[in-house]
Amino acid sequence: MQVILLEKVVNLGNLGDVVRVRDGYARNYLIPQRIARRATEAAIKEFEARRAELEKAQAEKLAAAQALGEKLSGFTLTLVEKAGVDGRLFGSVGTLDIANGLVAAGFEVAKSQVRLPDGALKAIGEYPVSIALHPDVVVEISVVVQGDVA
Repeated sequence: MQVILLEKVVNLGNLGDVVRVRDGYARNYLIPQRIARRATEAAIKEFEARRAELEKAQAEKLAAAQALGEKLSGFTLTLVEKAGVDGRLFGSVGTLDIANGLVAAGFEVAKSQVRLPDGALKAIGEYPVSIALHPDVVVEISVVVQGDVA
């Protein structure tokens, strides 16, 4: 299916690009999330008429993400979880736990923006975690997991 992108999508294209994607990806994700539209003649003409408005909205999103990224860079999040005497956690620390910790610290971060390169954290220690605030803005923070020995 041919779609026209209404925002930048990682590994797919930039605002205004007409790209070919799988039908299911377009129908189930891109179109419902308002990230893309079917690339019909009428849609392309309408996009060209609204291009400046969409570029301005995209620039505002990027500026907001960069501002949040500057606040977050170098931030250290400390989480206290139940752990055994050997330092292994009962359970694990995942993306939801980190996102909730950042929200509690006053940052607007969604679970889907947290990137754990090696999977969930299962032991006490300090770990680097990436936060993808925008396709162009990825910030590294440090997550310290402390044990609450039960």
